[in-house]
Amino acid sequence: MQRLFLVTSAMFVCSVAVSAAPGVLRVCADPDYLPYSNRRGEGFENKVAAAVASALGETVSYTWASYRGHGGFPQFLSSTLDAKRCDVVMSIPYGSRDELTTQPYYISSYVFIFPKARNYSISSMDSPVLKSLRIGFERDTPAEQAVKLRGMIPKALGFNVADDPEESPAVMLKALTAGKIDVLITWQPSVGAFLRNYPNLNVVPIPNTRTLGAPEQFSFPMSMGMRADDQAMKKTLDGVIEKHRTELESVLSQTGVRLFASQEK
Repeated sequence: MQRLFLVTSAMFVCSVAVSAAPGVLRVCADPDYLPYSNRRGEGFENKVAAAVASALGETVSYTWASYRGHGGFPQFLSSTLDAKRCDVVMSIPYGSRDELTTQPYYISSYVFIFPKARNYSISSMDSPVLKSLRIGFERDTPAEQAVKLRGMIPKALGFNVADDPEESPAVMLKALTAGKIDVLITWQPSVGAFLRNYPNLNVVPIPNTRTLGAPEQFSFPMSMGMRADDQAMKKTLDGVIEKHRTELESVLSQTGVRLFASQEK
């Protein structure tokens, strides 16, 4: 049923798709999902889009649709990018099976966040102290899988931020500072902009390792995404990333996104 909904949605939107105007970078984005993006251009994806357009001598034109709710991010891609209502999304995991991706323009990570005053000895998902702590995590993410795998779900609290259009990722930090959880595990870019209001919190990246069993991935290279057949756009955006990487990284850092080195060996 969900697949049928995605297909019929895409077919409808394709009927109203418009061609790109010269000098315009057509971007798909969520209208109300900070710190990623909003209509006022306050999110880090908005800032990156503006920097890319400036490098190309273009202006940005948005197609707005929610990442959250029914169908999630795949539905968003189906009804916007794949329907040719726009030409690029600003953040998608490198090598995504859903769309063609540029070379990565930043690498970020899932992180542990906890009060500095607690001084917990936490360096990985297998740190012994985690067994005794109340862990908060975002559902349907590598963090949830890691907590489940280690049998820590009974004492943990899951947040449905990505599924609830009315919720802000900041709710997780509020739960932490209110003492509802002892440590939060989340994708750093989702809370980076809000962390400025919480100077007394430690932020520790989670390594892509595991003491027992197969390695787990917690850091991800992020790219810009376009339709699978749009090699021209990929070439254009790869050129911008290569020539303006320092500027793009500066935009990310200024908007609270922490950048990490690759953990590939």
